[in-house]
Amino acid sequence: MFKADGTLTEGRDYRSIPLWSDVSEEDWNDWHWQIANRITEVDELSQVVELSSKEKEKMVGGLDELRMAITPYYATLMDPTDRRCPIRQRAVPLGKELEKMPEDIHDPLSEDTDSPVGGVTHRYPDRILFIVTDQCSMYCRHCTRRRAAGETDKPMSQKVIDEGIKYVEETPQVRDVLLSGGDPLTMSNDRVEYILAKLYEIPHVEILRIGTTVPVVLPQRVTSDLVDMLKKYQPLYINTHCNHPKEITPQMKEAAEKLADGGFVLGNQSVLLNGLNDSPIIMKKLVQDLLRIRIRPYYMYQCDLSEGLSHFRTSVGKGIEIIENLRGHTSGLAVPRFIIDAPGGGGKIPVGPNYVVSRNDRRVILRNYEGVLTTYTEPKDEETYDRCPDEAKLREEFPYLENKEGPSPLLRGDQLTVEPGGLGRHRRNA
Repeated sequence: MFKADGTLTEGRDYRSIPLWSDVSEEDWNDWHWQIANRITEVDELSQVVELSSKEKEKMVGGLDELRMAITPYYATLMDPTDRRCPIRQRAVPLGKELEKMPEDIHDPLSEDTDSPVGGVTHRYPDRILFIVTDQCSMYCRHCTRRRAAGETDKPMSQKVIDEGIKYVEETPQVRDVLLSGGDPLTMSNDRVEYILAKLYEIPHVEILRIGTTVPVVLPQRVTSDLVDMLKKYQPLYINTHCNHPKEITPQMKEAAEKLADGGFVLGNQSVLLNGLNDSPIIMKKLVQDLLRIRIRPYYMYQCDLSEGLSHFRTSVGKGIEIIENLRGHTSGLAVPRFIIDAPGGGGKIPVGPNYVVSRNDRRVILRNYEGVLTTYTEPKDEETYDRCPDEAKLREEFPYLENKEGPSPLLRGDQLTVEPGGLGRHRRNA
């Protein structure tokens, strides 16, 4: 099913699978039917792919960690006999999920800690994460929010939604709201629109974003009605989650085209997964195929330290190797940023090859993708304020544009040092 010649992946004809042999085409293409008929039991799954008794036994254990729910559409992309099929690895629970490592963390990104009100994580100064549902159309086995995903398998209560919206209203520094979950697009159009419309009315909210997997695992959800509704709330950015070129099908392409034609900027966030996509060749094909259907590769994540995911994690060096094999070897548009979401709420940290070899007061020695060394000469006078007459005006008119945290105070000369809290010498001096 994986096509090396650039053509899109075609899944099995659903009517060839006894479980769905009597399903009408109208039902099959109805996203409500797809969600209502997700594979949630091991016995159902065994009618779609070959499973040994031992595999079934181990899967039952995995269900204790995170429920299974696989859309029928996505299940048709699975290789029925290959246990290492990337579609199966993303969707099918394994007993390995029960193995907890010392480094595993229940809430690795401290999303629950940085939560001023239910459903809201406010970590960065000008943007928030707004969890509006814990339901996904399909539960990825590498889910970083597996502690909460699918717990109720439904949207957050009206009270939680309204409290989140109120928090945004009362926090003027928030200019960017990311709706996530779960998957916001598993909710009805009316429910999604209620949230978008309320946020859209808040003067200081400049952009809205939606994180969703439906173009990949439930492309039937991207209907004309959905696109027409979302168009009212521009600028609206949509990021999806595709891990492997085998997931790029004619149905996914059609969903992406509808969204792109609707005027939305589409991005992709993949996760680097051991034995699934930790290969420069696979990642190169993935990012190139994504661009062909108008989805720009945005992030490639290092797999988080969530409990039970040790078998999915790769070395950081593998991610750097992949970026090294993309930068310069394919379009810059196709190169995602390799990101480690720092444990403990440190936020997203970009990681990559080092192209700065050395520097002195005037020259920087750089390395390109071929290993060629070159020199860039810097200006003698590094004082730039005279060349930027608008800076003082903008700083006065829009004070939020100036970074007050991190190394910025050091670069401006406002501070000599930035120190972590609780240093032993300060305690001794006290």
